[in-house]
Amino acid sequence: MFSSLLVTVFLASCLAMPIKDLYSYSSAVGQGGGTPFASSGEGRITAVRVWENNNAYINGFQLRYSNTWSPVFGREVGTKQEMELFKDEAIVEVSGKYNPGDYIYTLVFTTNMGRTLAAGQPNQVSFNFYPANMGNELRMLSGRFNGAGITSIGAHWGLVYMEEAGNSTSLLIEKMFNMCRTTTVQGT
Repeated sequence: MFSSLLVTVFLASCLAMPIKDLYSYSSAVGQGGGTPFASSGEGRITAVRVWENNNAYINGFQLRYSNTWSPVFGREVGTKQEMELFKDEAIVEVSGKYNPGDYIYTLVFTTNMGRTLAAGQPNQVSFNFYPANMGNELRMLSGRFNGAGITSIGAHWGLVYMEEAGNSTSLLIEKMFNMCRTTTVQGT
């Protein structure tokens, strides 16, 4: 009985705090010619593949959501770089370089565990994408590609709720606690 009262008071105090937006978007960079794309899938991103044109630009990339690979955006040509994420690892930064007149030249994916996947050539104009809200991770990439490579790219950030077997009430309390904790930390 006392624990139910304690949880109720805790959740009520969290609901009284202003809730920040749980989604953010890093505006696309690049000239943006060609076919639009937007990656999507169920669950957390668990792996990344990037194809680079040797000594030049990014030809294409692919994301894996849980156990399912997205389509390849761009082309599967050139050198392939790949990184599988560990359990509870998430992409928290996407950076690189682009030429405003044509292609994305470098892509670097950084995880919450400090690991990186870097592909492409480190020249041209720098960009750095990261979530606006603490606790968010990469949910999707969008942009454009043409017959040769990726011409623009932007990043979408958000929370991922992983459904686990167990008590749904305890999962709800855990989710609300995480929202409350994130709101409290950002609000200070």
